[in-house]
Amino acid sequence: QVQLVESGGGLVRPGGSLRLSCAASVNMFSIYAVGWYRQAPGKQRDLVAAATSGGTPKYADSVKGRFTIARDNAKNTVYLQMNTLKPEDTDGYYCSIKVFGLDYWGQGTQVTVSS
Repeated sequence: QVQLVESGGGLVRPGGSLRLSCAASVNMFSIYAVGWYRQAPGKQRDLVAAATSGGTPKYADSVKGRFTIARDNAKNTVYLQMNTLKPEDTDGYYCSIKVFGLDYWGQGTQVTVSS
């Protein structure tokens, strides 16, 4: 069974930074696409950033130039570096991995941007 565990969320002031981490318990982590999504209560879950096994990462327009997705295949971990945070970045953040066509999700970590 694939398990994902996120960490690194919290409260930060506008303009600040956070780094989210997501550790995956899966063999051959390096070959799977991974992504970060965010969701507010009652709203749909939206893609923030995604990274395939060897392609160019893609980002939502709202975070381009501020967020960076990175993966450490030796540690089975994917990161989301978030800089210049804005109040509208406040959401629950979820990591995901696609294994043989199935999507697996972490439990989520809350990011709150407020002064």
